This record gives sequence, structure tokens and C-alpha cells, in this order.
Amino acid sequence: MVTINGTSLHMDGKTLSEYLEMCNYNPLRIAVERNGDIVPKAKYKEVTLADGDVLEIVSFVGGG
Repeated sequence: MVTINGTSLHMDGKTLSEYLEMCNYNPLRIAVERNGDIVPKAKYKEVTLADGDVLEIVSFVGGG
């Protein structure tokens, strides 16, 4: 199980990029923290989610 923004999901074995695409996240408008460390955008396709991972995904919102 992988915990993403407080919800436990069966995502182990998938890449971070696969999860983001599945959930329609725009990689240019988010930041991802995995187990307390920020994941560089260039690594999204390389990071494979593993049992016990904890992710926080934050979306940037523009405005004035």
C-alpha cells in the first residue's frame, strides 16, 4: 500500500509518472514529496512506488 495525500492505495510497482497521468495531474503545476523528500520533476518517470511509501502532492494555484 502507498499512502498518497492521506489515502492508502494499491499503487506499489507503478511509477510516479504513471500515477500522475492516471489522476490527470499536470506535472508542471505540482510538487511531489516522497517519504519526506522532494522528488525532482525529471525523476517522475524513474521513481517506482513501493509498499509503505508516503507521498504528498501539492498543486500550485495562480491568482492575484
